[in-house]
Amino acid sequence: MRQYSLCGDPADRRRWQVAVLLEPQSRGGSRFVHAALVPGATLRVRGPRNHFALAPAKRYLFVAGGIGITPILAMVAASEAEGAQWRLVYGGRTRASMAFRTELTQRYGERVDIRPQDETGLLDLAGLLSSADSETLIYCCGPEPMLAAVEAACGHWPSGALHVERFSPKKSAEPVWQESFEVELAESAMVLTVPPGRSVLEVIQEAGVSVLSSCTQGTCGTCETTVLDGVPEHRDSLLTADERAANDTMFICVSRSCSPRLVLEL
Repeated sequence: MRQYSLCGDPADRRRWQVAVLLEPQSRGGSRFVHAALVPGATLRVRGPRNHFALAPAKRYLFVAGGIGITPILAMVAASEAEGAQWRLVYGGRTRASMAFRTELTQRYGERVDIRPQDETGLLDLAGLLSSADSETLIYCCGPEPMLAAVEAACGHWPSGALHVERFSPKKSAEPVWQESFEVELAESAMVLTVPPGRSVLEVIQEAGVSVLSSCTQGTCGTCETTVLDGVPEHRDSLLTADERAANDTMFICVSRSCSPRLVLEL
């Protein structure tokens, strides 16, 4: 099971379009797409779900790196349809490696800034984000080093201005709760023990409870689970600071517990 960003026209509800980069170290998903899928093939799909929603704003700054352009494409189209002001800065290793670059520049002109690294160097994120603006939202997707640099450069921006989507997990510190803790499954009437070194997801699945999951790294959002009681320790790369503070949901593939017991809606 894999998740991919929808990158087609958000107004076209008859077709889903995705773009899949062939990864040399693929777990099998991208390799299957490139080697096995042909016109006429049938796939089982579900969704869509949205953990990277476009909030209303007067202005947008979109920053994309490599295949991170995929979720940004639909955001650009939606912003254009709403008449919002926007700008896209799109970086990549080489011009030839940057998907959709021609389509973007032909359709949107100077609002799209194509920045191949071998021609212009790394993105000047400090300069790009030097002036904070309370009416602008920033949406960023791409490799982890770029996301970390954007987060660092946005330290002086208003809280909630920056929105990011990750393809790989952020580095986490050691768990707060180092010992075993209990997980109560309210709907299944089960109480399970999660030992150190094992995830909540693993323990629940081993007990025979079916839970959808995909990345097992806290980046895709597939295993999101409602928390009914207890305090989760959020170790995902998805939730905002406000969402973490609410403690009403968690991603059980990586997140653990700050309390002796969690009660989950499973």
